[in-house]
Amino acid sequence: MRYRSLGVKTLRSAPQDAESINAQLLLRGGFVRQEMAGVYSWLPLGLRVLRKVEGIVREEMSALGSHEILMSALQPKENWLTTDRWDSMDVLFKVPSQTGKEYALGSTHEEIVTPLVQSYVQSYKDLPTCVFQIQTKFRDELRAKSGVLRGREFVMKDMYSFHRTQEDLDAYYAKAAEAYFRVFERCGLKAKMVEASGGAFSKKVSHEFQVLTEAGEDMVLTSPSWKYGQNQEVATLKEGDVCPDHAAEKLEWKKGVEVGNIFQLGTRFSDAFGMTYTAEDGTKQPVIMGCYGIGVSRLVGTIVEASHDDRGMIWPESVAPFRVHIVTLKGKTEESQARIDAAAQELYDELLAQKTEVLWDDRDASPGEKLADADLLGLPIRVLFSEKTMAEGAAEVKRRSESEATLVKTENLLDQFLQ
Repeated sequence: MRYRSLGVKTLRSAPQDAESINAQLLLRGGFVRQEMAGVYSWLPLGLRVLRKVEGIVREEMSALGSHEILMSALQPKENWLTTDRWDSMDVLFKVPSQTGKEYALGSTHEEIVTPLVQSYVQSYKDLPTCVFQIQTKFRDELRAKSGVLRGREFVMKDMYSFHRTQEDLDAYYAKAAEAYFRVFERCGLKAKMVEASGGAFSKKVSHEFQVLTEAGEDMVLTSPSWKYGQNQEVATLKEGDVCPDHAAEKLEWKKGVEVGNIFQLGTRFSDAFGMTYTAEDGTKQPVIMGCYGIGVSRLVGTIVEASHDDRGMIWPESVAPFRVHIVTLKGKTEESQARIDAAAQELYDELLAQKTEVLWDDRDASPGEKLADADLLGLPIRVLFSEKTMAEGAAEVKRRSESEATLVKTENLLDQFLQ
């Protein structure tokens, strides 16, 4: 893709109200546009990242045997009254209609998915089953000042499983947890599975997946090598205690960003809607449920918080908007410019032919601006063509995650760096 066709521009400085690193860099890079506090529009570069994260989540949830659906965002008040959450869910957006009725904008979907699945689950032969969706959610957050980490409108994956027995739920719950670790690892993140409160969803202890970063709002008791931890709200251990799995390490408090959560709902919602199945002995039994959330847009912000430097973002290849960033600097003569453009065009065409995602900065901008923007955007590989490199019949290749650049002959670019 040519940079000029993106229709966006970078900013030299972030807006004054952009407090978090992810907000500052995503706004400066032209990945998102803030419409109001906690609400963002996703621009071409940002949307490419968001879609790649969605793709990773979708692959891992489908591998669990879950089926993707898309539920209504506008929800009837009656369903929320059935679960007694209409007045207790403080972040619920309530929408009055000109007909006199009230509706909810979906902050979560237990109130929709339970009667939905109830309509086709009657027998033990219909269980277990699991569905998920990736959808925009709405929550009336009092504080929405952390960029895309905490929004009033955001993209979320929510999954719901339905079981005959607690043992079956336990087994699926464990598989879902491992799938979550794979999702975060594929996104370039190291997450810890942390015990937490079930909140408005369950009376049982739930589990959060936390990425340790100073941008986090949660406090997590953990140690460097421990895969697990405890949220401050349910901690039974204390700072300085010996790590349960690593005796040489002591537990300490760390800030974390919650990127996912899993809950054992039990029969909390199936009881409310009278959701039962006919068992093998002919008796009616309640369906046991689990739910599993991942903040997809929050993941994008977390990746930025975890992978950046003072020059800009450093995207992992798995979610980068483009893999290769071609930068051409202006030649002093028409002849030198023609050589630069021809070499860049050849590489650009070859990369497209082999299905490599490539962005070519073809703007009429200064070398300093182009190089600064390349660092800000943070694409994995930068290939620079200039009069100086072309004098050597080469291009300068630099990986965003590394400090040193390498001069590579143009005929060797694909073989040596870009396979």
